[in-house]
Amino acid sequence: MTLPAEFVVRLNSRTRVIEHGAAMVGGSPTRYIRLSPEAQSVLQGREVDASTAMGANLAEKLLELAMADPVVELLPDLEEPYTIVVPVMNRAAPLDRLLTSVRSSTRRQNPRIIVVDDASEDPTLLHDVAVKHGAEFVPLAVNVGPGGARNAGLALVKTEFVVFLDSDLVINTDTIPLLLRHFSDPKVAMAVPRIVGMPHQRNWIGKYENARSSLDLGPIRGVVKPRSPLSWAPSAGVVARVSAITDGFDPSMRVGEDVDLVWRLSESGWRVRYEPTATAQHEHRDHFREWFKRKAQYGTGAVPLAKKHPGSIAPAVMTPWSVALMAALIAQRRWSLPVAILIALGASARNSRLLASAHNPSGLAAELTAQGIVSAGAQTSALMLKHWWPLTLVGAVFSKRIRRAVFIAAVVDIAVEYDKEDYELDVVRFGVARRLDDIAYGSGVWLASLKGWTIAALKPDWRMKK
Repeated sequence: MTLPAEFVVRLNSRTRVIEHGAAMVGGSPTRYIRLSPEAQSVLQGREVDASTAMGANLAEKLLELAMADPVVELLPDLEEPYTIVVPVMNRAAPLDRLLTSVRSSTRRQNPRIIVVDDASEDPTLLHDVAVKHGAEFVPLAVNVGPGGARNAGLALVKTEFVVFLDSDLVINTDTIPLLLRHFSDPKVAMAVPRIVGMPHQRNWIGKYENARSSLDLGPIRGVVKPRSPLSWAPSAGVVARVSAITDGFDPSMRVGEDVDLVWRLSESGWRVRYEPTATAQHEHRDHFREWFKRKAQYGTGAVPLAKKHPGSIAPAVMTPWSVALMAALIAQRRWSLPVAILIALGASARNSRLLASAHNPSGLAAELTAQGIVSAGAQTSALMLKHWWPLTLVGAVFSKRIRRAVFIAAVVDIAVEYDKEDYELDVVRFGVARRLDDIAYGSGVWLASLKGWTIAALKPDWRMKK
């Protein structure tokens, strides 16, 4: 499968061109690659088009390494028909709101819409809403969960593309068209929009969700794959190639079925794209009990994912040297800083040997080592405050040094994540909500791990990466 001639990719923000255009550093995981003179000639600024054989080859390579992304505004509109599948249960009013936005946004395409009722208490209300908007209504006698309900609708799809929309969404006129553009790439199996909150949330939990919802993957587009900055994508809104997703979601999974599908597609060689310029609004939970319970449910999904994808679920992926460096700093002894510096120098020397072909291997190695230290710090903080918080709590009871490390980690985390200009929430309530968010997710992971008698979802990956 080759990219079409009109396809253009642009280097993403994590990729740097160095050595006067002869090499690049970036991707996920971070790589150093050298470019042949022919490859350099098709790199125009930070863009590569697929109009030539060399350009197509380089564009494909950069996409595979997650060093570049399609320039969606230059891709042609895809006029292929699609079918919309909406799984729903007991949510007549939100369903009406969604279908109103769908009919308004897709008036020209007039797609087929299939509403799958997942054994609601009163299916008549949902049936009436579906009929009102000209949608087909498929009632299920037994509740099968969101994945199973989507599969029931998928089984009825005859078009090449399917759009899955949850009932608590509202879409815009350009949501689906922008996502469809990505399918100019024949290796794209799925494309997902940015899920943002609906305006005017009523309380501080709703405002926090608008700022830091688990469904919002942020403003930077990219490929979705395990162990990357975009390691999963929510199924609340999805456009998919039917031939790629085959039977769809794993019906046995009530939580994490979207992550599982993305990872299976990635493992099979397909690409999943996240496109933040395509947006959909989501009605976030803002009642504390429902919100906390849902966050914990997200955590329980880590255990079945660990069983199906043992190489992708680690809560932290760190090299042994970075683990040793973080351990030295957390120890907070007189020797901690000198030892940490020695470890960093050793890691930089090793990286310099691996980068021997670079023009300035020592400088580049020092820079990449510094990035590794920052990443290790962030992951260590997440382990303490989120995935391992019960162990952290026990340690803090007996150790002043652990209490100090937790305090520093929490303050730095809030300082990094909080932005007054973006959030309608003061820093104190933002900080409280963020810690509760982490506690809820971590609790879900621990409860599921104890129930399943496994630590697979709690075990970091500390192997040396080559």
